[in-house]
Amino acid sequence: MNPLKQIAAALVMLLPTASTLTAEDAKPNVVIVITDDQGYGDFGFTGNPAIQTPNIDKLSRQSTLLNNFHVDPTCAPTRSALMTGRYSDRVGVWHTVQGRSMLRRREVTMANVFEDNGYATGMFGKWHLGDCYPYRPEDRGFQHCVYHGAGGVGQAPDYWGNDYFDDTYIVNGKLQRFDGYCTNIWFDEGMKFIKDNKDKPFFAYIATNAPHAPYVCPEKYVKPYEGNPQVSLPEFYGMITNVDENMAKLIALLDEEGLADNTVLVFMTDNGTAAGVKDGRGYDGGMRGSKTSEYEGGHRVPFMIRWPNGKIEAGKSVERLTAHVDVLPTFIELCGLDAPEIKFDGSDIGELIYTDGKEWVERGLVVESQRVVDPIKYRKCAVMTDRWRLVNGVELYDLQDDPKQTNDVAQQYPEVLKRLRDQYDGFWNDVSQEHDLTSYMVIGSDHSPIVSLSSHDWLIDKLPPWDQSHVIRGLVAEESFWAVEVEHDGDYEISLRRWPVEADKGINDGTYGKAFDYKQARVVIGDTNEIMDIPEGAKEVTFKVTLKKGITRLAPVFIGPDLTATPYYAYITDRPFEGWQTPQGMGVPVFDPDFGRIPPQRSGRPGRTVGNR
Repeated sequence: MNPLKQIAAALVMLLPTASTLTAEDAKPNVVIVITDDQGYGDFGFTGNPAIQTPNIDKLSRQSTLLNNFHVDPTCAPTRSALMTGRYSDRVGVWHTVQGRSMLRRREVTMANVFEDNGYATGMFGKWHLGDCYPYRPEDRGFQHCVYHGAGGVGQAPDYWGNDYFDDTYIVNGKLQRFDGYCTNIWFDEGMKFIKDNKDKPFFAYIATNAPHAPYVCPEKYVKPYEGNPQVSLPEFYGMITNVDENMAKLIALLDEEGLADNTVLVFMTDNGTAAGVKDGRGYDGGMRGSKTSEYEGGHRVPFMIRWPNGKIEAGKSVERLTAHVDVLPTFIELCGLDAPEIKFDGSDIGELIYTDGKEWVERGLVVESQRVVDPIKYRKCAVMTDRWRLVNGVELYDLQDDPKQTNDVAQQYPEVLKRLRDQYDGFWNDVSQEHDLTSYMVIGSDHSPIVSLSSHDWLIDKLPPWDQSHVIRGLVAEESFWAVEVEHDGDYEISLRRWPVEADKGINDGTYGKAFDYKQARVVIGDTNEIMDIPEGAKEVTFKVTLKKGITRLAPVFIGPDLTATPYYAYITDRPFEGWQTPQGMGVPVFDPDFGRIPPQRSGRPGRTVGNR
């Protein structure tokens, strides 16, 4: 029997009231906290001499630490692998934009598994695996969701003008305005969910956008770092210290509610540091590389797991190779869950958690940073074993003697080079079989009566305008399209906009940024290819089209005397329009009039400071 199941069975037998407990009563709660762009060296317990993370440091001593734990070098791919136990390249998420950040609808998620086993499921913060049906968190097994759009607050699909403070987020598909700083809101909402569901097993996924850029933070967290020559960027460090303070509140809540002992608490990050090293300042954790890098600093991150009732050892460090793809298969065994047959790329690592791991068979794992529309073999990848790293198919590093990866030993160890290349070839031949698959955003579904599309998901080879600051500056690319699936035959309305509906400005209006001189709009979808003139001052141009069920592409453009370009925003519905939804407690439109007149990474509003990207 698996050691995790042995322990779970023994625990149930030892409980004083075991005869009256059901299997559901004995299930542990699960809380995962994952931060964004925080690297291995951005903690006190890993050796950073300047950063203040006392609560996470304390948690690391109460937990078993997976000290050779790896993720993909960027955020959406890591999250897709974490949620499925399968390689990001296999599940369709090998980029953060360009229509390649949507988790394929066929995949079974961690939330699906917990929900099917009677758990309450909630997610809070950053999802980044699809903003449209059927890819949203509420479509993927999460029963209660509070989150921002896309990969960061203020990116193109996010509510216009969000800037980390007093923002509008999505709550179970509806817009709602919140007061306060974004990280505080994710933790507060997560803790409310925990309290509301404390009498049954729950899975809470708290995924902060901090400390992702733009580096915006309440001033009180930044001031302790100002003027310190060891600090890379005070705002980045301040965002991390704010996360640490929120971790203290979360841990205190679990204690106060009597939940700590039977809660599996995980803390991890999604990739290497983005701003932990700058101009010779900061701490690199003793590794080469940072976010997006195929070298160790791009993908080795801390992972700590605490479960007192499960007898997970405090202070233990697991040095064997582990990764994001191991988490779901391990949870299935750890929590005694029923699950469908899934071909995992990861493994149940209970043997490493509960034993000395001497019987653990060495294996090879792959992480990569594709960040292109169509994956390329050997692009920014690392094949890993306990000892070796094959980088980009040609460089070989012995981590045992060279943790900083300064000495390429490919010529000294040709047999190792060949073995790892063969492992990569097997990986590639497997996952590349479905690289031609595209994730289509569904229109015409009752689950999403109005579908909002943005330039973030243009399916284009060139990097699209994925951030609101890009939209403000009027960045354009060649003509592009969105991949959509029409759920049923019928009549649809497609509205094209230069600004999102909540900005409430004309197509050629330059109040918030660059003004254009578009004269006409064209929509191309299915059998439809129509052109309309843009009336003076029009905020949108709406086409009424008849579509057939099936997959297609929406390829609209605005046409001017000097430029033809795809609109940044499009809205599609198949039912009578009843007006745009506005956030709870707010009028029409809702927008910060100062936004766009100065850069989004701005200073000067009370209680916040902003660092440079």
